[in-house]
Amino acid sequence: MTSPYAFTRALCRAPARSAVKGIRADGGPDPDFYGLLAEHEAYVATLRTLGLAVEVLEPLDDFPDALFTEDVALTFPKGAILLRPGAPSRAGEVAHIRGALAAHHPRLLEMTGPGYADGGDILRLADRVIIGLSARTDRTGAEELAGLLGQLGYRAEIAETPPGVLHFKTGCGLIDARTILAVPALAACPQFDGLEVVTTPPGEEPAANILRIRDTVLVGDRWSATHALLAERGIEIHPLPTDQIAHIDAGLSCMSLRW
Repeated sequence: MTSPYAFTRALCRAPARSAVKGIRADGGPDPDFYGLLAEHEAYVATLRTLGLAVEVLEPLDDFPDALFTEDVALTFPKGAILLRPGAPSRAGEVAHIRGALAAHHPRLLEMTGPGYADGGDILRLADRVIIGLSARTDRTGAEELAGLLGQLGYRAEIAETPPGVLHFKTGCGLIDARTILAVPALAACPQFDGLEVVTTPPGEEPAANILRIRDTVLVGDRWSATHALLAERGIEIHPLPTDQIAHIDAGLSCMSLRW
C-alpha cells in the first residue's frame, strides 16, 4: 500500500447555513454558523498550506451534514468508493459527490446495500484498512465494503467500536505509520496488534481525532496535554479550532476526502 497520509489532493464542501442543525447524538446547543464557517475555512487553508490541491464544493442546504465529505466516500490513488451513510438523512449526499469524485477517479466503486458504512469508521493504515462497527456502520455494510476495498487491492479488517464512541475515528487517529493515538476505551483494539498505541491524556479524549497530513499532525487547539505528548515524540503539530464542529459531533478527519 501507499503511505496512509502522503496526500496530494483533497475534496471539501463548504458548510451550508443548515449545518447548525446537523446530527448530534446527545443534543446540546447549535453551533454558531459564522464560527463554524471560520473553522472550516481555517481547515481548508491549512490543507493548502501543507501542499494539497483542495477543491471546495458548493454548500448543500438540504443536507446539513454534507460538509463532512469523508462520511460518504473513500478515496485512494487507485480509485474511490461511494459509501452508504448510516444516518438516513445523509443518504442523498452520495449523489451530490459522485460527479466530483468521478472527475478525479476513473475507477469509481459503490456500495449497493442493504448494509451501510460511514467513512468516519474507516482507518487507513500502511498495510491494511480497519473498518469499525458502530451505530453508523453495520457488519453487512462492513463486509460489502471489505470486498470493494479488495477490488482496489486493499486488505480490510473489521473491528468493534466501543460503546459511547460515535465513529471508530472519533476514538483514534494516526500519529505515524506505526503509531496510533487512541482513547483508553479503544487502546486494546485487537486490530492494533503490532502497532504502538499511545492513549490520550486524561480529560482530552476528544483529541484522539487527529489527522496526519504528510509530515504534520492536525489536532484540536484546546488539547494542550496532547500537544505536549506529540511534541515530545518529535511530531510537527498544527492546532486548529474545533469548538463549533464539535457541537455537531465532528472532528478534523471528517471535513475532507484525501488522496
